Amino acid sequence: MTWGGPRSYPRAILHVDGDSFFASCEIARDPRLKGKPVITGKERGIVSAMTYDVKARGVSRGMILSEAKKICPEAIVLPSDYETYSLFSERMYSIVRRYTPTVEEYSIDECFADLTGMRQALRMRYPDMAHAIKAELELELGMTFSVGLSATKVLAKLGSKWKKPDGLTCIPLKDSKRYLAATAAGKIWGIGPNTTAYLEKFGIKTALQFAERSEEWILANLSKPYFQLWKELNGESTLEFTTEHKSSYQSIEKTRTFTPPSRDSKFIFSQLSKNVENACIKARRWNLATKEIFFFLKTQDFRYHGCEVKLSNSTNVPQDILRAVAEQYPKVYRSGTPYRTTGITLMKLHDAGSAQLDLFGAAMKTEGLQRVFESVDELSERFGKHVVFLGSSFHAMTHLSHAGERGELTSREEQMFKGEHGRRRLGLPMLGEVS
Repeated sequence: MTWGGPRSYPRAILHVDGDSFFASCEIARDPRLKGKPVITGKERGIVSAMTYDVKARGVSRGMILSEAKKICPEAIVLPSDYETYSLFSERMYSIVRRYTPTVEEYSIDECFADLTGMRQALRMRYPDMAHAIKAELELELGMTFSVGLSATKVLAKLGSKWKKPDGLTCIPLKDSKRYLAATAAGKIWGIGPNTTAYLEKFGIKTALQFAERSEEWILANLSKPYFQLWKELNGESTLEFTTEHKSSYQSIEKTRTFTPPSRDSKFIFSQLSKNVENACIKARRWNLATKEIFFFLKTQDFRYHGCEVKLSNSTNVPQDILRAVAEQYPKVYRSGTPYRTTGITLMKLHDAGSAQLDLFGAAMKTEGLQRVFESVDELSERFGKHVVFLGSSFHAMTHLSHAGERGELTSREEQMFKGEHGRRRLGLPMLGEVS
C-alpha cells in the first residue's frame, strides 16, 4: 500500500459517498430487501433513488415509475422515508467524526473530512484511517460506501468515484497524473457540460490536459472557480471546509406536490397556504423576515405560472404574506387547469429585528401577530408542528398529499413508538423484521 506520509499527502482529505444511499437505507432498515431491486419515490410517481442492479437495467432518476416498472417489473417500489435517511446521514457524520473533528456535511449522503495531522494522535497512516472509517461505516450502518483519499477535495472526490460502488481509492500526489490522464475533463467535480464543450475547443479532453495548462492560460480563459479547481487538480488545497451548521438563509423555499392533480382553486390555494406557513415557521426560527416573495403553481404538464410580490413591510407571519398572495392568485390560477405543485419563496431575507415602522402602522400590526405566533411556535415545540394552523390551510392539513398507491405510508410512519404521532418523532429509524 502507498505510504501515507506528508509528501504523499501534504493534506489528507477524505471524501465519503454513500452508495445508492436512499435505497441502501431502506435495505439496512429492512434486511428482507437485501439482494432485491429497490426503487424509492412512490409518493411522487417518479424514481427518486434505486439500487445498482436497477440502474444497470437502464432505470434513471426522474423516470416515471410506470416506465421504470416496464424495464424492471420485479422492482420493489417504496415511498421515500426522508426522516430515516436523515437519521442514517447523521450517524454517518458521527462515525467519521471519531477520526477528526473537521467534517463537512456536504449533502445527505456524502461528506468531506480533513485527516491532516491525525497520524500521530491515532497512530495510523492516512490510508489506514480511510480503510478504518469505511469499515466502521459499513459495519454499523449496514450499507456500502465509496471512499476517496487525496491531498485536495477535488482529487478526493475523484477517488470516491473511481471504484463505485464499495470502493476505496487513495491518490497520493505522486500518482495523481495517472488518474487524471484516465479521467475525462467533464467528469471532474465542478466542470459541467458547457465548460466541457468550451475546453474541447482548445483540445482539452482529459483532466490531465486541463491540469497541465499554464496558470496564465487558465486566468486568461476561465473564471476564478476554475482557477481554484485547476490548483486542486495540481495538489494545492484551495477549497475551504465548511464545518459550521447553517446559521442563516438568504432565501427560504417551500414546495408541495400532491396527487392526483387538482383543478379545485380552494384546494390549490390551501396547499399554497400551507407552504407559506411552513416557510414562515422556518423564518421565525432563524429570526428572519422578508419584504419580497415569489409564489408559483405548477401544472400537470410541468409548466410554471408564478408571480413576484413586494410587501408593504418586512414580515415573517403568514397572514401578511397570504394577504398579498391572495391579491395576485386570481392572475396566476387558470380555471380548469390541473395543478400538481405549489411553491413559495421568501427572498432577500434579513434580520427580523431590523424592520422599520411604516407610516400607516402595518408593521405594528405585524408585531402584534408576531407575539401571537411566538405562542403558536411554543405549542408546536411541545405538541408537534402544525398543532395550530390557519383556516386557509385546512384542506391541505386534513387531506393526504397523495391519494391511492402514492399515498402509502412509509414503515416509519406506520410503526410509531409510544408518545409519537405524525408531527412528533423520536430520532430513531424503525427497523424491519428479519425473516
